[in-house]
Amino acid sequence: MTAKVYRQFTGGQLVIASHNAGKVREIHDLLAPFGAHAISAAGLNLPEPVEDGETFIANARIKALAAAKAANLPALSDDSGLCVHALNNEPGVYSARWAGADKDFTVAMRRIEDALHAKNAQDRSAHFTCALCLAWPDGHVECFEGQVFGTMIWPPRGTKGFGYDPVFVPDGHDVAFAEMEPEEKHLISHRAAAFKLLVAACFA
Repeated sequence: MTAKVYRQFTGGQLVIASHNAGKVREIHDLLAPFGAHAISAAGLNLPEPVEDGETFIANARIKALAAAKAANLPALSDDSGLCVHALNNEPGVYSARWAGADKDFTVAMRRIEDALHAKNAQDRSAHFTCALCLAWPDGHVECFEGQVFGTMIWPPRGTKGFGYDPVFVPDGHDVAFAEMEPEEKHLISHRAAAFKLLVAACFA
């Protein structure tokens, strides 16, 4: 059986296909050692495509291809979310939508806690999933997925993260993602897991 051959990113400008400043910052930090000059979709005034996929990878592909074709540059997208096991893995691909039009994750975190309370859920396990897709203007795409497992907590703790980070404690740790320094989170996060696969395949 022939091993898959991945297209390589050869350096230069790379569009980060996200309008989420927290995600862009994390991705920029993770890409820094690999010769990528990262520019954000927001910085290029690119429109946000409709994300109507049913999986994280499907939505990441939509975003990466839209940005690559609009900017005529390679583009890297991230679609990630929180899957709470007692809630049938919700909010999942709708993680951002649970925060509403204003993207207020304080509201989203409270919605999760209220849902767990309503179910009298004893199981507070959860995982984050991150799908990364690297696309080129000719339509070629490479996709990778990483996960990190942990436990939901309440009340929220920490101010260093974004999104659902204040209510998620990764397995093997006693602090929430939002209480960790970025360098520590980068070592263990779902995004870091996906990046390891991406880098090994496309930045070798």
